[in-house]
Amino acid sequence: MATKKSPAKKKVATKVVKKAPVKKIAKKVVAKKVVAKKAVKKVVKKPTAKKVAAKKPAAKKVAKKTAPKATTKALKVDQYGLESDDEFYGLYFAKSTKKGLVEVKPCTFSLMYWWKGLLGYPDMIEISKDSNTAMLQFESTFGGGDSGETELTEKDVFDVDHIIEVDEDEMMISLYSYVPIPVPEKLIGALGLSILNINPETRYGSLEICSTENEEGETEHFLRYRAATYLRGIKSGKVEAIESMITNGSEFFGLAIDAMCVNKSIKKWLLS
Repeated sequence: MATKKSPAKKKVATKVVKKAPVKKIAKKVVAKKVVAKKAVKKVVKKPTAKKVAAKKPAAKKVAKKTAPKATTKALKVDQYGLESDDEFYGLYFAKSTKKGLVEVKPCTFSLMYWWKGLLGYPDMIEISKDSNTAMLQFESTFGGGDSGETELTEKDVFDVDHIIEVDEDEMMISLYSYVPIPVPEKLIGALGLSILNINPETRYGSLEICSTENEEGETEHFLRYRAATYLRGIKSGKVEAIESMITNGSEFFGLAIDAMCVNKSIKKWLLS
C-alpha cells in the first residue's frame, strides 16, 4: 500500500513547476515592450535639435546691415577739384585787367582776400593768362629790437623786398624775403657759413643765397629767406593759413638776420 501513494505525489509536483515558468515569461515580454517605447521617443527628439541649428542664418542678416554703415557717400567736386564741404566750393571769381577779365582761382583768391580784403591794400597781384600762377610784390622796413639783447637796435633799419608766389596746380603759396643789396664777393664765404649755423636753429623757413644775372649779364648774389605752405586739404581757413605763414616768416627772418649780425662784417653790409 505504501509504495503506490508515492508516485502520485510526484505528478502533482510536475504541474506546479510548469505554471511557474509561464508567469515569468509573460513578465519578460512586458519589460521588452517598455524599452521599445523609450527608444521611439528618443528618435523623435533628434529632429527638434536640427531645427534649432537652422536658425544660424539670422546672423548673416545682421552682417548685411552693418556693411552699408562702412560706406560713405562721395562728396561732390567742383571745377577746381574742391569738395562740397570746402569753404570755396563752387566759387567763381574774375577780376578786370587791361587785357580783359582774368579768372581768379582758389589759392589766388585767398591771397587776394588777405591782401586787399583784410589789409586794405590796392590790388597788385599779377595773374598769368591761364590763371595757374600769380605773384604779389611789396616792400617793408626792418628794424631791430629795443630790449638791448639784440645785435640790431631800433636805429638799425633797412629795406626788405617780398615776393609771394602762387602755384594753383600744387595749391602752394611761397614767400621770398630779400635783402635788396647784392652780397659782395668777399663776404660770400662768411655769409654761407653763417647760414649753415643758423638754419638748423630756425624753426620755420630757411635762409639761402640766391644767385641771378643782372641786366648787364653780371652774376649777383642776394640773401633771401624762404617759406611755403600748402593749401591742399585745408577745407576752411585758407586765408588764415597764408596770414600765419607771412607773420611767422617775418618773425623768424628777423631773428635769423639779427643772429647773423654777430659777424660785424655782415652787419656793416646790411646797414650800408
